[in-house]
Amino acid sequence: MRLFPYLCRPMKTRTETLYIQQLVDEGEHIQQDFKFEISDARKIARSLSAFANTEGGRLLIGVKDNGKIAGIRSEEEIYMIEAAASMYCQPPLKVSTTSYQVEGKTVLEAIIHEEENKPVYAIDNDNKRRAYLRIHDENILASPVHLQVWEQLKKKKGTFVAFTPKEQKLLDILKEKGNLTLNQCCKSCSLNRQTICRLLANFIRFDLVSATFSSHKFYFKLK
Repeated sequence: MRLFPYLCRPMKTRTETLYIQQLVDEGEHIQQDFKFEISDARKIARSLSAFANTEGGRLLIGVKDNGKIAGIRSEEEIYMIEAAASMYCQPPLKVSTTSYQVEGKTVLEAIIHEEENKPVYAIDNDNKRRAYLRIHDENILASPVHLQVWEQLKKKKGTFVAFTPKEQKLLDILKEKGNLTLNQCCKSCSLNRQTICRLLANFIRFDLVSATFSSHKFYFKLK
C-alpha cells in the first residue's frame, strides 16, 4: 500500500484549525476532495472508488468547493460515509474518519487508502457496478482498458503474450496517428472492442502505451 505525504496526521502541537486550514489551502487535487455535505451514500461511493483505484486520498466534509468552512450538519454524515464504504463499494472499503473543530464548526476528514487489488466498484443508482479513477481533481469512470489492466494484474502467474500481426498493426497505427480513442483504435485496426482492450492493456502493462484523459475521453498513445 502506497504511502504519501498528503495523508500525514497532524502533529500534537498543531491546532485542529491550523491542520484543516493547511489542507484547505492545498485546494482540491488528485488526493483531496471537498464535500459541502453528504446526502447520497451511493454518490459518495464514487469518490471512495476513485481514490481506492488511484493513489488513495481524503475527503474533507463540511468544506465548500471554494474552501469556505461550512461544517457538517449532523453525525448522520459519518454514518453515510460508513454506508458508502461498506454497502455501496465492492469490495467493501475501510475508511478512517476523524472530526475536527474549526471556527466552532465540525469538519469531517475521511481517509481512503489505495487498494492493492483493483478495481473497487461503486454501486450506482441503477444498481450497476462501475469503477472510477481520480484524475486531477475529478472522479472519472474507468475505461474498459483500465478494467482489463486490473484483471491482468490479478493473475498470480506472468502473462505470456504472443507478438502477432494484430499487435504490430495496432502499434503501427498508434505510431502513425498519435492519440487515439478506444473506438478509433477499433476502427483503424478493424478489430473488435474486446481484442483492442486486451492489446492496449498488455501494451500499458509493458510500458509501451500510455493512457491520457482529455475532453472527457481517454486517449491512447505510443510512448
